[in-house]
Amino acid sequence: MIKTNNVTGIHKNLFNLKLKIFVFFYFIPEFIKGNISLKRYTLFLKRLLLFLAKMQHNKFVKIGSKTRMNLYVPGFASKAFLTACKKFLQFENQMPCTTVLISITSSCTYHCSHCYQKLDKGKDVDLNLLIPIVKKLQDRGIAFFNIEGGEPFLVYDRLKSICTSIDERSEIWINSTGVGITIERLMELKKMNVTAIMFSLHSSQRDIFNDFMGDDSAWDTLESAIHLCHEAGLGVTFNSCLMKDDFYNGNFEKIMETTKKYNASLVQIIKPKPSGGWLEKEDIEFTQMDIDDIKKKVLRYNSQHKFKEYPSIFAQIIEEDKDVFGCTAGGIDRFYINAKGDIQPCEFLNISFGNIREEDFETIYNRMRNSFEWGGDCMICEKYAKEVREIFKDNHLSSLPLSSTLSEKIYGSWDRGDKTELYEKLEEIKG
Repeated sequence: MIKTNNVTGIHKNLFNLKLKIFVFFYFIPEFIKGNISLKRYTLFLKRLLLFLAKMQHNKFVKIGSKTRMNLYVPGFASKAFLTACKKFLQFENQMPCTTVLISITSSCTYHCSHCYQKLDKGKDVDLNLLIPIVKKLQDRGIAFFNIEGGEPFLVYDRLKSICTSIDERSEIWINSTGVGITIERLMELKKMNVTAIMFSLHSSQRDIFNDFMGDDSAWDTLESAIHLCHEAGLGVTFNSCLMKDDFYNGNFEKIMETTKKYNASLVQIIKPKPSGGWLEKEDIEFTQMDIDDIKKKVLRYNSQHKFKEYPSIFAQIIEEDKDVFGCTAGGIDRFYINAKGDIQPCEFLNISFGNIREEDFETIYNRMRNSFEWGGDCMICEKYAKEVREIFKDNHLSSLPLSSTLSEKIYGSWDRGDKTELYEKLEEIKG
């Protein structure tokens, strides 16, 4: 079993100091060699520290020898972490994206009603198209690859090929239901910069969980896969999509007890989104009072001593707040490639800027970045779900995301709100 420890209290303060000293001395050769001016070196440090300061509400967790501050920031100290830092060395053009979520297959044995890929129908994209793009993304500064399906272990040869093409400049996590996981496969993936497997856990009760996943053996499969991950020495993490009532009826607390029992290092709390299978769902609204209550609960688990041994929580409700990061989709910090080859701003926004089967990746990516120049305070996946739904129905479509032509009807005139404070300040810090 991989050793995990939460970094809290004075240890967290010491870690922050160690990180700052390390970064200062690691990047100073950039100045000495003349690759960057003293002014820009100073501004780089200011940018980076401003970004890292937005993560201090998190409970840091040490997974093996690497300490994680945030779900989408690779563990420190690693080459992948340094790749993420280099984002802030870019002054001439847009700062590069550091995270990509890639679906490598639509195949899945489960039938989750909420799945954001539920209507993503089509043939899995050819690896001969996808792998060169993965390599190109590494060269462009992607530090964290999140690989998923469907169920990626159902197409293990594809999964292995993708992971093999990614070198140590980036870290890899794999999202899975547990189906298809074997100890041999996990041991093989561990040699390829894969550090953790993230499982879905939306209820702590076996029967409810099985019903949610649409399979009576789902719980047993999950438990078996968790034990195999521990045996292989890979990190065990979870994501949990919880409805508003789950934060008031005790389910959130039971989820945290369950993840602690399974020796998880991190739990991602996903805010329900009107996307995919839930594109027409209307009972997923959270009031501001609900959001404030949930934030308080999460922060208690991440900061109070009595919850010290519980997994670190990464909650979208907090990360998406305009005072933290806001919306960083569209390549600002992250974007999504679906199994069919569509380039999407994120997995929850069912629009496409183009498909790599039909156009050059660079053309599509640049088109997307032109619509996402800065982090915004508007959750566009929520704001424009109604428009996506109307176009989907009016055109009698059977699959998502919308084509790039139909998608332009939305992004061509949308309002992304205002820049978040963080990205406004990052834009101001230019040499």
